[in-house]
Amino acid sequence: MIHSAPLCVRLVNMVFYAHHGVLKEEHTVGGKYEVDAELFFNFSDAALNDDITKTVDYGAVYKKIREALTLRKYFLIEAVAYEIAHDLLQEFPILEKVCIRVRKRNPPVDGICDYAEADYITSRR
Repeated sequence: MIHSAPLCVRLVNMVFYAHHGVLKEEHTVGGKYEVDAELFFNFSDAALNDDITKTVDYGAVYKKIREALTLRKYFLIEAVAYEIAHDLLQEFPILEKVCIRVRKRNPPVDGICDYAEADYITSRR
């Protein structure tokens, strides 16, 4: 039975060292960022035929996310999540919808906080 609804592949807890933030020191010193990507598309044909050409290349997705995190500088993790999501939709036509979650470890708050996190979800129009 062929599934017509979008199915999901997740890349979870990709870790990068990057230089984002509002404070000047964050751009200089950098910090640890984690990214989760939920990729929605119909991979029924790939699954039924065990055919890698009918799915998304995880390595290429990882590379695109790494480039967004490490080759550009942002003030906000919200902007990072937004850019990654739109980059992935543009680069991979098979994707119908993406959810990107960006975590900034030890954000500069006046207290103890494991991480700040921004989620961005978008789909083709």
